[in-house]
Amino acid sequence: MLVSIIVTIVLVLVWLYVLHLLKKSELSFWRFLVGSAGTFVFGMVWIRPYLTHPLAQVVAAISGIVGQLTGFYSTYFKYGVIFVNTVVGDSMTLVIDFECSGILEIMAFLSLLIFFKAYTKLEKLIVGSVGTILLILFNALRITIICLMIHYGGTSMYYVAHTFVGRIVFYALSVALYFYVFTRTQVIRQKVGGFKYGHSS
Repeated sequence: MLVSIIVTIVLVLVWLYVLHLLKKSELSFWRFLVGSAGTFVFGMVWIRPYLTHPLAQVVAAISGIVGQLTGFYSTYFKYGVIFVNTVVGDSMTLVIDFECSGILEIMAFLSLLIFFKAYTKLEKLIVGSVGTILLILFNALRITIICLMIHYGGTSMYYVAHTFVGRIVFYALSVALYFYVFTRTQVIRQKVGGFKYGHSS
């Protein structure tokens, strides 16, 4: 335990030192990459264990709204469990685990945003909060779609619903969010010669 703590501290100090060197060298792109990657890794090590289950509960609770209104499936959000009834008479229990909680996508989004220079600190706080909420809603929509497909198509529909349809919907919405938050903002605020689009941060 002590050894792992010491190793982690050393890695953090090395990471911070590299970031300092990249900043002094004005290598903004590399600082963005190294900073984002480091934040993601350390976040997954330190924060993920504490946020995975609460996120799973939130996603289950939100996706359970449709189930409660339709009666097609029941959500036990306290445990991150969804019980789906199907029209053919069988049933399936879904557990919202680490992969389905959305923690990976949220940590990746926030890690990139922290080192994205187009925003001010206040803007990063606002965009980060809104983006996190949207990713949670996107994930809840994905779970809802999976549950509805299982309800109408039976338990055999699980693989297609989870592996393809649900992921396509979630990642399509995530790409749209990334485009709006990163690509569009970068283009609008990019300086060109003596002119620039938008305002400087």
